[in-house]
Amino acid sequence: MKEYVIATDDTCDMPESFYEEHQIPYVSLSCTVNGETFDKEHKVDSHQFYEWMRAGAMPTTSQANSEDIKKCWLPYVEKGIDILYLGFSSGLSGSVNSGRIAAQELMEEYPEITIRVVDSLCASMGEGLLLYYAVKMKEEGKSMQEVGDFLEENKLYLCHVFTVDDLFHLHRGGRVSKLSAIVGTMAGIKPMLHVDDEGHLILLSKVRGRKKALAELVRMMDERIGSWKDKNQTIFISHGDCEKDARMVADLVREKYGIEDIHIHPVGATIGAHAGPGTVALFFLGDKR
Repeated sequence: MKEYVIATDDTCDMPESFYEEHQIPYVSLSCTVNGETFDKEHKVDSHQFYEWMRAGAMPTTSQANSEDIKKCWLPYVEKGIDILYLGFSSGLSGSVNSGRIAAQELMEEYPEITIRVVDSLCASMGEGLLLYYAVKMKEEGKSMQEVGDFLEENKLYLCHVFTVDDLFHLHRGGRVSKLSAIVGTMAGIKPMLHVDDEGHLILLSKVRGRKKALAELVRMMDERIGSWKDKNQTIFISHGDCEKDARMVADLVREKYGIEDIHIHPVGATIGAHAGPGTVALFFLGDKR
């Protein structure tokens, strides 16, 4: 079996230790806040980033470009190693298209190399959970074609349900409409969202109060999990500097489903710039998104 690596981008919101342990090259989408730009080489402290946002800072982000992606992949290509790239949802960024451009150019220059690009149609640790399963399969000895086929066949079973404190940040970044943002700023109203089959963020409903919103995430999980309920799956939860709330959701999931393999990690700056502080997101496999 030909040697290959799984590559991705930092919108997976996975811990740096995961990339290092499993030798996963990744590209970085940059985030600029208070006049300073952060990326994989110049990381921002997660708590400090959300404190800036709470104080009124309005971060901006930039997608990965094809030249940066080629630079990330070139050391592997030059050694004759194939690449399976899992990219950030095309419904939210042009980064995966940059990956396609980079792949085409490198394969023209190195015709013995195969680079496969998979549009995850996922975001944050939804993309991260898909990456987790891909890495597990690779380390079990599956080929690049087998892992790539698994990703394409199962990515629409990767469910994302999440709540934010308000929708201002998502509206500012063009992720939700002005009307949705107005609804999200009503006193005490907490919007409930998901990522649809096209990889877009969709406002589904609203509830009154934070605790109800966190409980609603698990109810939304119950609507979607279906036949995956008894498959002893791994659950990911990401949060915008509100770990206590994320742990509350984890406790509710354990209580309802008996699932113990739950991983919690902060939402990174690129996603956090659009979701804002107070975001809590729950990721799992289900019958439908």
